[in-house]
Order: sequence, then structure tokens, then C-alpha cells
Amino acid sequence: MTSAQGPNGPDSPKEPSNGGDNKGLPPNLPEPVIEPRSRWLPSLVWLIPIVAALIGVILVVKTVSGRGPTVTISFVSAEGLEPGKTKVKFKDVDIGTVKTINLSKDHSRVLVDVQLTKEATDFAVKDTRFWVVRPRVAASGVTGLSTLLSGAYIGVDAGRSTEDQSYFIGLETPPAITGDQKGHTFTLHGDSLGSLDIGSPVYYRRVQVGQVTAFSLDKDGTGVTMQAFVNAPYDQYVGSNSRWWHASGVDLRLDSSGFTLNTQSLATVVLGGIAFQTPPNQQAGPQAKDNATFRLGSDQADAMRDPDGEAVHVVMNFNQSLRGLSVGAPVDFRGIVLGQVTGIGVRYDRNKHSLMMPVTIDLYPSRLGRRGAEGVGEETAEERGKVLEAMVKRGLRGQLRTGNLLTSQLYVALDFFPKAPAAKANLEGDPIELPTVPNTLDELQLQIADIARKLNKIPFDQIGSNLNESLKNANALFGKMDKEVMPEMRDTLDQAKKTFSAAQSTLQSDSPIQSDTRQAMQELTRTLQSLNALADYLERHPESLLRGKQGDKP
Repeated sequence: MTSAQGPNGPDSPKEPSNGGDNKGLPPNLPEPVIEPRSRWLPSLVWLIPIVAALIGVILVVKTVSGRGPTVTISFVSAEGLEPGKTKVKFKDVDIGTVKTINLSKDHSRVLVDVQLTKEATDFAVKDTRFWVVRPRVAASGVTGLSTLLSGAYIGVDAGRSTEDQSYFIGLETPPAITGDQKGHTFTLHGDSLGSLDIGSPVYYRRVQVGQVTAFSLDKDGTGVTMQAFVNAPYDQYVGSNSRWWHASGVDLRLDSSGFTLNTQSLATVVLGGIAFQTPPNQQAGPQAKDNATFRLGSDQADAMRDPDGEAVHVVMNFNQSLRGLSVGAPVDFRGIVLGQVTGIGVRYDRNKHSLMMPVTIDLYPSRLGRRGAEGVGEETAEERGKVLEAMVKRGLRGQLRTGNLLTSQLYVALDFFPKAPAAKANLEGDPIELPTVPNTLDELQLQIADIARKLNKIPFDQIGSNLNESLKNANALFGKMDKEVMPEMRDTLDQAKKTFSAAQSTLQSDSPIQSDTRQAMQELTRTLQSLNALADYLERHPESLLRGKQGDKP
């Protein structure tokens, strides 16, 4: 089958016809060729928002991928915190930002939502601690001054736990020590806190080696428990037998050597502190373990004293004023403190119908040494009673004495008084009862009162009247003597003067009596010389008394 071809052949141009689509077109024009429309190309202006959108997506992805966990921290107050501005820092490195701050349901605390960085994921663990860093003045010094310009921020102490956590109770004060500090923590038990506070220094041989990190009141209310942290390498000096004591304030003592002033440093006078040391002449022993427990003494002397052992409870009944005696006053035996006063009271004695002043005491026989402890405290109750009875028979008594003349403070003295009235010790009950004697001052007061009563019986008024009458009579006598006796006495004195004048003239060297006396004495001297010569001759020639002197004629 062939197609029809025109007269000009198959490739010859077709003649335009008067009909169809070419109606009205000029003749001999080529037929237009219809080509399909090309694809639309965007303008370069649209590339800018596209690139911006891509950058935004990249930043969002980067931000989301760089975020860490979100944690919630509970504080008492949100002072100084601002959402979106306040940073969370660890060693001055930003590890997060505060997102929102809300109140808790009961309105008692504020809940701070913190967005941590991805690098800070390890901080969202159980033992991590958070606190607000502000300017603070504490016992350890002034901290947070840099926040005066930069504003407050949240500090972090990294935990070591492997358990994740998203809710934390924030600390109201910065921790005394952080987890990266090396050293050991020790537990101390004392009677009172004294002037200590968190941050108070710990001293070893007057060198600051640590600080107090926490304290709390014991459950039974009888003491205080403290935590002390000693930095490395000083923690090696804390041995199993180390002694701890309050080093606060000033220790001023007056002894035989004079005044002694003892203090660890000027800071302890104001802020307080504690100290530790091994007892003299003892080895430090093995290093104490972490959280080892020690007793905290009231002072160095109390800490260095050997353990007291079991106390013996004693009561003493005094029949005198206890003004000046206080709980804690020492019980002294000839200069050795054996215990302290634990209670002071008043008791009515129905048998004697009088009031007694019982004073309860804790005695530590171990302070008397091994032999003293064996005699008083470490034997059976029966044997101990026999020993005490023997001591009481020898005059063991309790006596109140003045320990300080300035403050009139009293203490209880135990001593032997051989001349004390006989008494017995009541050893059946607990506490045991020991007899007492009044002190010398009270005895002196009684003697003075007795003397005053005797003096009060003397009739001083009558004696004064009699003395007045005697003085009047004496005055009259003196007047009479002046009028009657004195003239006669003057005449007698005149006669005596004349007699003394005559005697003086007689006794003068140129008086006749003196010349005659000298001649008589000279003659007497010559006579004595002749007698001496005669006596010498007779002694040599006693026969001359019979024959006569040789040479004399018969």
C-alpha cells in the first residue's frame, strides 16, 4: 500500500489550501512547527532562604545532639537566679544553664530546671551536689566575691555514683569539702559544740591540716557529733590512739611557773577550732581508718588524760551553804582530781527535822593509779566496802573548800581528818554515802559567832557608867592634889635643891674634905706598903718572931 504523492513528488511542498487551519494565511508561507515547552528553572534569589533553612536545621540538630540531660534542683530561695542567664559551673567551666524556675506545689521551695551539656551527662548521678554561689562570710573566710560583678551561679560537686538521677535537693551553703579533695573524714563525739562551726580549722602541732565539715546533736541530746576532714598527706598523722580536743579561745593558767597563755592561733580565738595529737611518750599507732570515731576533750589536759574507767557514784550531805559550788566542779584528793560534781539538791531529814544539801559525785578510782584502783574500784562490792569503811574510820571525809578567792568558787575535797567526829559510810545503796566535815572557814565563822555571843553578854553600858564615875573621881583627886599637895611638893623640891648644892660643893676637887681624904689615902697606902714588906720578911724569916731581927743586939 502506497501513499498518494503529489505531482511534485513526495518531498515537494504542499500547496496551501483555502480550508483548514491555514485559512486566512498568506499563501506560500511555511507551516509553523510546534515544539514542547522546556522545564522551569528557579531563580537564584530562592537559594538564600534555602541555605538559611539548611543552616538552621544543622544548628538545631547540633544543639539537640549537644544537649545533655535535664535535671531539677530544689532550693529554699531562687535569689540571684535568672532563667536563660544563670550558668551551672564546675571548676569555673560552664556545664549547663538554668531553663525555668517554678514554685513547688506547697510553695515551700523553688524548683530550678537545669539543662546540662552533653559533656556533663556524668553529673546527673545520685551523689552529685548543687548549691548557689553567692558572696558569703563564714568561719572559713569570705567566698563568692567574684559574683558581685558576674552574678550568682550554681556550683556543682561531681558525684561518683553510677545510678542516674534527675531530681536533687540543693545545698543552702557550699560544702566544706568536695569529692576531688584527698584526705580522710573522722567522727568526733563531744559534750558541746563550743564555738565551732562548719569550716572551723583543724590543727596538728599548730599547723592547719583540715576543717570541720558537719555537726549534729545526738539523738539522746547528751552530746554533739562532728565530722572533721583532714587533708592529705596530713591524714597519715591521725593514729588509732590520737587524742582530739577543743582548741578554741584562750587557755590562761597560773601555776608555780607563773602565768601560761596557750592558744593554737589567733583565728581560734575568734572562730574556734579543734586540734589532735598523739599522747606524749606514746607511738602514733596504725593510721586511723576513714570515719574512725574519737572522743573530743574539752581541752588538751582532758584529752591527754588516761581513760577513767567505770565511775563510782557517791553522795555527800553538807549542812552548810553551797553557794559557789556548781555542777562540774572538781573533786580533789590532795591535789589529784578524782572526779566531778554531777548534781546539787536539797533534802529534808525527817529524823533530825532539818534540811540537808546532798551533792552527788562521780569518782574515778583509776586516777589513783593501779593500786588505788584495786583498793577502791576494781574489787568486789563487799571488799570495796571494807576498804572504804577502814578509810572512814581513819578520818576520810568530804569538805567544801574555796578554789578561787576572786570568784568564790567552791570544790569538794576528799582528805583524812583524824580528829573528826566518828561517822559511818552508808555502802548499801547506790550512790554510796560518805560523811562530811565543815570547812575551816565555816568553823571560823562559828567561833566568831560564839565569841560575839559571849561579848554580847558583857554589860558594856554598866562598865561605861562605872568608868565615867571613876574618871570623875580621878579628876576631883587631881584638882585636890593641885591645890594642896603641889605647894608642899614645891617646898620639898626647894630643900632638895639646897641639899644637892651643899653636897656638890663638898664633893668639889678643891674642897678641904677632898684634900684631907687624899692625904689619908696616901698615908694608908704607905702603911699598906710597910705591912707588905713586913709580911715578906716574916715569910722569909719566920724565926725572927722568936730570935728577933738579925743584927739586933741582945
